[in-house]
Amino acid sequence: MHGEYKVPGGKLVVVDLEVVDDRIADFRLAGDFFLEPDDALALIDRAVTGLPATTDAAGLAAAIRGALPEDAVLLGFTPEAVATAIRRSLAKATGWGDYDWQLIHEGSVSPQLHLALDEVLTNEVGEGRRGPTLRIWEWDQSAVVIGSFQSLKNEVDLDNAKANGFEVVRRVSGGGAMMMQRGGIITYSLYVPAELVNGMTFADSYAYLDDWVLVALRSLGIEATYQPLNDITSPSGKIGGAAQKRLGNGAVLHHVTMSYDMDGELMTQVLRIGREKLSDKGTTSAAKRVDPLRSQTGLSRAEIIDRMKDTFVEITGATPGQVTDAERAAAEQLVTDKFATDAWLTRVP
Repeated sequence: MHGEYKVPGGKLVVVDLEVVDDRIADFRLAGDFFLEPDDALALIDRAVTGLPATTDAAGLAAAIRGALPEDAVLLGFTPEAVATAIRRSLAKATGWGDYDWQLIHEGSVSPQLHLALDEVLTNEVGEGRRGPTLRIWEWDQSAVVIGSFQSLKNEVDLDNAKANGFEVVRRVSGGGAMMMQRGGIITYSLYVPAELVNGMTFADSYAYLDDWVLVALRSLGIEATYQPLNDITSPSGKIGGAAQKRLGNGAVLHHVTMSYDMDGELMTQVLRIGREKLSDKGTTSAAKRVDPLRSQTGLSRAEIIDRMKDTFVEITGATPGQVTDAERAAAEQLVTDKFATDAWLTRVP
């Protein structure tokens, strides 16, 4: 069995192993990481060989850590990363290069239609009618997108949202509210088979699915890192956040919103939770809460998106794709039946 795990912001961990009588046999660790002393590699191999194949990630990491000498230095990986690679091997997880990816970047549609497309395209991947896909959003109206389980009245100042031209919509994934100001953010969605994140914890899958965008941002001079559970950040401040929804048919929706040119003061007028967070942290300026990509790069939103697309293609080999007529029709119907209804928007009043 073979397993790989690219540590977010770190190195590639590769494992090969066999399972004999329900125990791990002939375990071999490799990768482009750094490890001292040199013989620590053999110590890790011996520590894993013989363990029950049912050992969870925490148990695997503990066995590896216990076998290392006190002066061992691991750069670019951790015992937990090795454990994740092992669990991915045992779960027969796939990798980015195992699929024919599509990249969709089309014209503007309404926020409601974007949310409906997310549900439709994720379902299409789960049903096997569409391959893994990255879709970058474009829209020409501002919106507040609240999480599936958030209270509408607790999260949004509806009067201020309306006065400032924000449509309020609810997405299918959990997490917090996003103020999506027209032209001020970059949002993308990934629709992937669950096999891509097999063997990972829920938290690890967030960082794994966004590692490619960290590569893109770093190529622009941004010291981007992932902050668990779901934030992309930098020394200058938070850049964006992710949310996920997993369908019963084996597909995963992972979408991210990053700030390009955020009006922090407006955020505190529109989002009630924004006021509470600022108060809790003793922050006097809302603009300090979210650091826009524009201030860190000096580039246009389109230029940043182009770099993201180029990076994704380099990593996955993705080819240009499009939303099919049938998918769009299904999404438009879903707007009517679900996303545009008061019943959905106020499901948690």
